[in-house]
Amino acid sequence: MVDLAVGVVIGAAFGTVVTALVKDLINPLIALLVSKPDYFTGVSYTIRGTAFPVGDFITAVISFLLVSAAIYFFVVTPINALVAHARRATVPPDPTTKKCPECLSEIPIDARRCSHCTQSVAA
Repeated sequence: MVDLAVGVVIGAAFGTVVTALVKDLINPLIALLVSKPDYFTGVSYTIRGTAFPVGDFITAVISFLLVSAAIYFFVVTPINALVAHARRATVPPDPTTKKCPECLSEIPIDARRCSHCTQSVAA
């Protein structure tokens, strides 16, 4: 329960950091490319006198994609690499049993005869 609470608090704090990253660094870089600081906010369509301000929606979608990409590349990818590295480091233990060739039951690896079917097992 405490781990979940810590995860939520850290996630909220990280969300604030990523939002600031997108707002203060990535959006100005995009503004350099298109030479306009907020390119989509003014985009709207009017149909039969009803305005559809789709620019705010487009801006929200782009911000969502940028935040998602930042979280993926700065959190998910490194954690997956750490988990994969930890899995490679563990060596599976040596087997302690083997299958009887006659009845296919599990027997100790040092056994010379199966305890189930009494068949001789080659060492």
